[in-house]
Amino acid sequence: MPSMLPESWQAVLGEELDKPYFQELTEYVEKERAQHNVFPPRDEVFAALEATPYDRVKVLVLGQDPYHGAGQAHGMCFSVRPGVKTPPSLRNIFKEMQAELGHPIPDNGYLMPWARQGVLLLNAVLTVREGEANAHKGKGWEKFTDAVIKAVADRPDPAVFVLWGNYAKKKLPLIDTERHAVVQGAHPSPLSAKKFFGSRPFTQINEAVAAQGHPPIDWRIPDLAIPAR
Repeated sequence: MPSMLPESWQAVLGEELDKPYFQELTEYVEKERAQHNVFPPRDEVFAALEATPYDRVKVLVLGQDPYHGAGQAHGMCFSVRPGVKTPPSLRNIFKEMQAELGHPIPDNGYLMPWARQGVLLLNAVLTVREGEANAHKGKGWEKFTDAVIKAVADRPDPAVFVLWGNYAKKKLPLIDTERHAVVQGAHPSPLSAKKFFGSRPFTQINEAVAAQGHPPIDWRIPDLAIPAR
């Protein structure tokens, strides 16, 4: 487990790392790493918080748990590193982006350009065992990421919370919907993509961002011309 939270999150989340549940979670994940392949790598567990500082969060997108295939997860929900084949859910996100906004589907699934504009790409569970989706569900990560959601919800500055699918929608009680905007919809996975397509989430998000006094998110992802593995 990483020993340090990114600096901008220390004041609002630092106490979580000292709580008994987090100590137990740390021990559990380290035992898992000793016996199995666990993703993402240890130094990328807090990558979403590193990429999007606390005071710069404009949009929080909530995923469930990391990709469980080798080389996919790097600590930001839905995103994969350059050169890694774009997974099905992200392909559907890009298809909706193209249909809704006219942006071309990129040759990669690296969402860092979104993160740098203030889109926090947070999974509810931050580690996973290789080949076993939800293997680390219910071990304590949810308490920590609930604290992340609450920290953003408690800020003076409003944000936009994006809750795709029933799992994410369960987090609605953590959010003051009078102060913050919430964009809800079907999950972009192939199982529910028919309901996701046509939901126009990018337009909804940018309208809410603009209403909160911020520049809209540029959703385009530049091509990197790296052959996918």
